[in-house]
Amino acid sequence: MSRRRPRPDLSAPAPSAPARPVPRPKTPEEEHDTLLAYAFRALGARALSEAELRGKLQRRSEHPELIEEVLRRVQDLGYQDDAHVARIEGARRGVGTFRVRQTLKRRGLPEELIQDTVQARAPEEERASALEVLQRRWPSLARKRDPKASAYAFLARRGFSGDAIWPAIREVSEAAVDEESVD
Repeated sequence: MSRRRPRPDLSAPAPSAPARPVPRPKTPEEEHDTLLAYAFRALGARALSEAELRGKLQRRSEHPELIEEVLRRVQDLGYQDDAHVARIEGARRGVGTFRVRQTLKRRGLPEELIQDTVQARAPEEERASALEVLQRRWPSLARKRDPKASAYAFLARRGFSGDAIWPAIREVSEAAVDEESVD
């Protein structure tokens, strides 16, 4: 014979949990240290622009003067540098100048830094990058109804200009035709 457990009496009030102590407010020094530690963790994960880091800090603190102080400190120590962020983005492979420009704007970098970064990208490097990306992707694009239009759209979405796209398409499609004639 099986024994059943008695049902709990749901009409009785639930025993109250012991009250959790209310945390004391942080001192300005503690808040500064906490915010600075958070900034270091955020910058350790990825290079952030000043605007991105400011946004993250504003979600953590309501004191603008404290946020500015933390930003100045990480910049003075060399952990945050917009020029470094721009160099990293400008050196990305597989994306064109338009994508670099758009990404830097979205990340909140100053316009003159964006201009310098975009002008530092050589047009020959962009053409070579477009060709490299297209050569990797051409086998799947060649099966489409209009492979050249698909290739153009693919490269344009990656931020390449028409000056880089058309020579890459011509070279890859001619190489594909030559391969077919050899087989």
